[in-house]
Amino acid sequence: MHGVLPSKPAKVSASDYCKSVTVLDPQQIAVVIVDLMPRLLQLEMQPRSGAEVLEAALALADGARKAGAPVVAIRVERPNVEEQPPGSELTEELAMVADAVVVKRSIGGFYGTDLDAVLKQFGAQTLVMAGIMTNLGVESTARAASDHGFDLVFVEDAMSALSGAEHEAAINLDLPRFGTVVRLVDLSWRTTL
Repeated sequence: MHGVLPSKPAKVSASDYCKSVTVLDPQQIAVVIVDLMPRLLQLEMQPRSGAEVLEAALALADGARKAGAPVVAIRVERPNVEEQPPGSELTEELAMVADAVVVKRSIGGFYGTDLDAVLKQFGAQTLVMAGIMTNLGVESTARAASDHGFDLVFVEDAMSALSGAEHEAAINLDLPRFGTVVRLVDLSWRTTL
């Protein structure tokens, strides 16, 4: 994977490589955070609340920014309506740390948006993904990202879904087919001297 370095210098097989990934190269990475908007964060989610997802995503964004990697926030707008529902903007905290904001009008972040161009402008080859809903906005964006040739890392504890079963199915069955699933504590950023 581009921008992802094995944490152990020992030889590893292709299947072991992903399991040992912890070090991220900020020059080849973009953090992509999906749908952290007040109206969605208020919904009942599992396995963690919207507030917990927001806290973890902001910690991820903070680490990325300190390392020099860009943070791209995606939010959804309902198509064909004159006015968006209250709470459709990004959370204030995320808006303050985002290097770019992409507005989508479908479940995934690529269709009908400039997300691919934004990521390429940043030089991203690997996307570190977080947000809600794990099995909807995050997974749909990840599938299209894979189709666009990006390598993917998913931060499991910076995601949640409408049910624990939906989250677990995405984390255990679907997302590993497209990239590496990690926990926030297992990530570190390569620093340049």
